[in-house]
Amino acid sequence: QVQLAESGGGLVQSGGSLRLACDASGFTYNYYAIGWFLQRPGEEREGIAFISISDSVPYYRESVKGRLTISRDTVKNTVSLEMTNLKPEDTSVYYCAAGRALGGLQLRTPTEYDNWGQGTQVTVSS
Repeated sequence: QVQLAESGGGLVQSGGSLRLACDASGFTYNYYAIGWFLQRPGEEREGIAFISISDSVPYYRESVKGRLTISRDTVKNTVSLEMTNLKPEDTSVYYCAAGRALGGLQLRTPTEYDNWGQGTQVTVSS
């Protein structure tokens, strides 16, 4: 059974940092494109960082560029999202997702992913 599990969320002050992790079971990340999304109450899920199977240059949403780093560890079968200089507007539930893709293709919309974690809450206080 394919499962993703996020961890690392929590409460942090503005300007602080967090490292989110997404552990996979039932499959290996080697054959999947990875995405991180956030979803605020009453809003649609929004993609913020994406990486392809070939780990070509990651894509970041403009609002997080320079503050987030997405990475994949194929030995530990986990993906991470390093977040720095956090702002109150970053407060949200964060989800990781995995989707089958080829080569350097990045998947950038929620409908392209068929495996999701349960989400982890990140709260940034001002």
